[in-house]
Formats: sequence, C-alpha cells, structure tokens
Amino acid sequence: MNIEKEHKYIPSYSRPDTFTDQAWIIALAENKVLMKRTETGYSIPAYQDFKGVLQDSGDLEFIGTYDGHDCYCKRIPEATVLPEHFEFVERREITALTKEPDLFLLAGNANHILHWYSMNQFCGRCGHKTYSKEDERAKVCPACGNIIYPRISPATITAIFKDEQILLAHNRKFKEGLYSLVAGFVEAGETLEECVEREIMEEIGIKVKNVRYFTSQPWAFPDSLMFAFTAEYESGEITVDGDEITDAGWYTADCLPDIPTRDSVAGKLIRWYRDKQ
Repeated sequence: MNIEKEHKYIPSYSRPDTFTDQAWIIALAENKVLMKRTETGYSIPAYQDFKGVLQDSGDLEFIGTYDGHDCYCKRIPEATVLPEHFEFVERREITALTKEPDLFLLAGNANHILHWYSMNQFCGRCGHKTYSKEDERAKVCPACGNIIYPRISPATITAIFKDEQILLAHNRKFKEGLYSLVAGFVEAGETLEECVEREIMEEIGIKVKNVRYFTSQPWAFPDSLMFAFTAEYESGEITVDGDEITDAGWYTADCLPDIPTRDSVAGKLIRWYRDKQ
C-alpha cells in the first residue's frame, strides 16, 4: 500500500558553497513558525525579507531544499521585533494556511534538528562542548571523540479493522471529540510488530492479528518516526487503560467522529479506509 507522492522538500545536511539572500529561513519560536503574510496568502520568508533582524547567516542550520529553494532554520524569541506583514503561526496550521502539505514536513524537520542541537551542545560522556561535523549531520566531542547523531524515536500507529469497522480512540491529550488510531513508542529489544500488539493490548485490551506495514512518516514533536500498520481484530473486549486512552469504539466509514488532519499519518490512514469502502 502506498499513499505517498513525490515530496517538494528534500532533506540534506550538506550546506551549499554560497549563501544567497533568496534562501528560505524557517524561524521557529517553540511550536510556532514565522510566516510572511501577502495578498495571496502565507509563505516562508527569504533571508532578504528580514531586513537586519538576522545579523549573521553563519548561525543558520541548513536543512535541505524545497522546490529549488535552499532552506535554513533558526530559533528566535517570539518577542522579536518583526518586519511588517510577518506573524507566527502554529506548525499544525501551515498546511491549512498555505495549501502546501510539504511545508509541514519542512517546518517539522527544522524543529527536529534545532531541538536536537539544543539538547546536545555538550558531550553526554565527558561534558565538553561539542561542535558540528562537516561531513554528516552529527555533533562530535573534541575531547573524547564521542559522535552524537540526531535522535529519532520510533513509534507505531495502527488501524485496527473488524469486519468493515475501524477502531478509533480518544487520547486524554486530544481536544474534545477528536479520535485517532492507537500509537506508542517502540521499546528496546522489540520488533515493530511486537510494539503494535503490545500497545494495543495495553491501551485497548484486545488482541490483533495479520499486522501489516502501511507507510511511515517523520513526526517532529519533537523527534518521532511513525511506522503505520493495519491489523485485524482477533479477540477480546475493548477495555481502555484510563491513563492515555479514555474512550474507544468501532466506527463505520459513513459515521466517523472528528479525526486528525491529512498532515498526520493517522489522518491519511483513516481517510484511506473511509475512501475505499
């Protein structure tokens, strides 16, 4: 199964030889992205748009290209005095504002890399200050040689089917009325399939079979990599854990509750189920 298409965003660590004023700057403040508001909508600002707000291009982190544009990222205080027509928007709102789903991926990777940089300014082995390697995306300690790569936290998310129904659950952290798929982080020593079965049993109390890989997606909140699966109900009664999951049930394609957007692999997978019925 494949629900993906070719992406406009191409991640890369190799900084271009030259820096131009037309380079895109993904400026982040917490989970907000600085956007330029125009008569036709919202866009990622270029370096030239900042008019002195960013004094030095040397501290910008290169994260790849988007439709031919070199892309750099940086954290800035939300209280920064900004040029006219600039505003911070929530990362989750980017697709709705721009109609460009890949900008969500671009901003996500910017957040992932900047979060990793902030957490690894010093070596976890000996405490010395680290610096960036030139030949790969990594930090290295000059004292002990420890190399630190970006943290990627694998997690599974699963669409469970019973006859023509899909199981959807409400997580305590969701907004009221929002339902999604069962997900959880992979434990050390277990396979992805074992993670699927364990998380479903822990959170929902049922057993599944025929676990099949569907697709994957980086999910930079702040550093997850989601592996999406489908599975079939085998046995048991729905019994939510009451900790993470507060409600769950079986739904048909023509009677779904509020579900995640297409930016998430959960939203894509649920819509795939709905559209094929």
